[in-house]
Parts: sequence; structure tokens; C-alpha cells
Amino acid sequence: MTAQRACGVGDVAVSAAMKVELDGIAIAIVKDSSGAIHAIGDTCTHGEISLSEGFVEDEAIECWAHGSQFALRTGKPMNLPAYEPVPVFPVIIDGDDVLVDVQNPLKQN
Repeated sequence: MTAQRACGVGDVAVSAAMKVELDGIAIAIVKDSSGAIHAIGDTCTHGEISLSEGFVEDEAIECWAHGSQFALRTGKPMNLPAYEPVPVFPVIIDGDDVLVDVQNPLKQN
């Protein structure tokens, strides 16, 4: 795996997101309501909107511009207007570091 450091575990608050760039790819690092950390593509598939500026609720992130929600585990849109998923990347917690493998996105079913 080619995981690299994205941020520290404490850098992201519960039910919040932050944007990082790894290998030229914009990633939203998201901590859901249970404290699990996810890494998804930061750009909404409905428009060129940064998802990390959106709202996190339970295990979803909502685009602030048009209201599409994306499942953090699968990247799949949960409502319109988006109908294409965003990529989801493997996350490894190594001590206080959040590592993300942007070279091997998770397969979407």
C-alpha cells in the first residue's frame, strides 16, 4: 500500500471535514458522528464544489451548494441532484497520524 500522511487524528473534529491534497488529488478527511475517519474525493460530482465545506451528519457528507449527500463508506450519492459517486480511499490510523492511500481507491459496488 502506498499510504501517506494526510493529517493528524486530532486535526479533524467529530462531524467535521477538512480538505487535503495528496498527489494532486483533493481529498476530504471526514470524522463521522461515531468518530470514525474517512477519506473521500473532495469534489461533488454534481458540480465543482468542495465537499469538505459541507455538512457532516452521521455517516454522510452533504454538499452545501445543492444538498446532495454522499455515503462516507461507499462514496455513493444518497439523493439527487448528484447521481455519480465520489471516490473513497483506504485510511490507516498509525498512532496520531491519518494515512490515506490515494493510489488505490476502494472498489465501489
